[in-house]
Amino acid sequence: MARRELGPASLAVVQAVAAAVTDADQRLLVACSGGADSLALAFAAERVASRLGRAVGAVVVDHGLQPGSADVAVRVRDRLRGLGLDPVRVVTVHIDRATRGGPESAARAARYAALEAEAAAVPPPAAILLGHTLDDQAETVLLGLARGSGTRSLAGMAARTGNLVRPLLGLRRRVTEQACDELGLEPWTDPQNADRIFTRVRVRTSVLPAVEAELGPGIAEALARTAQLARDDADLLDQLAVAADPGTDTLDCASLHELPAALRTRVIRRWLLRHGVPEPSAVHVRMVAALVTAWRGQERVDLPRVRVIRQAGQLTIQPTDG
Repeated sequence: MARRELGPASLAVVQAVAAAVTDADQRLLVACSGGADSLALAFAAERVASRLGRAVGAVVVDHGLQPGSADVAVRVRDRLRGLGLDPVRVVTVHIDRATRGGPESAARAARYAALEAEAAAVPPPAAILLGHTLDDQAETVLLGLARGSGTRSLAGMAARTGNLVRPLLGLRRRVTEQACDELGLEPWTDPQNADRIFTRVRVRTSVLPAVEAELGPGIAEALARTAQLARDDADLLDQLAVAADPGTDTLDCASLHELPAALRTRVIRRWLLRHGVPEPSAVHVRMVAALVTAWRGQERVDLPRVRVIRQAGQLTIQPTDG
């Protein structure tokens, strides 16, 4: 694709990618669905990589959840090659619709696994660029509020986690759409993005617009700021919890009782994760904490896959069948 003068939106996307790429990111790998966000990201990544002398490729993940998805993936691949990204691979993944959490969760897990595998296929490992925008961050915070699962849930998505990089978290979705218009790129519209069976779609199409209509503009930006503030707090609390966690198979109730509640629950959660509890909920953690802070002689708490028992001032854990 010939170099062209950038419009304000496409320039903003390129600047966002340039700010996110570090000296350590010698290879870039764009995760692209063909939507406006990831298509604008792919253009910007190629522009930045070319200027920096870095390699830049892309992966198109075909989840196989819709008729014609393979054809869509091939068209996106060809468009990315036309933008100058190389190599561009289509990776087909199998989604088990019966997976706990539903097909949306299963698709996300399969997608990230495929991206990580592609990033590690050729040394050095690539930085994986994801097209999440400020709108996605605001939606994530609202979903966290609905779950009521604490500060970490409100922290939303990090701009960088390991080799996962989200350069567009500071840009609204309308900017990526405008960038595609400026560049003459025709994004693919995923019909699932309008399917109200998905909670996130309802948040995107109904909840967030209603909140903005009632409280005024700027709500999405405020939610994104909340995510950053919550992330800073959660990161500090997690560091303190690491220091407070004895790392033992049992937990001493007296020691736990002395901890502030924010640290006590984090230590308990770390302990449960170590012993095979899949993603302990806030309710599960509170039930275990009650054996310490509201003990009235109760002996145990039953959780998924384990049983927590209080004996002689110690919390012990036993595996169960379910």
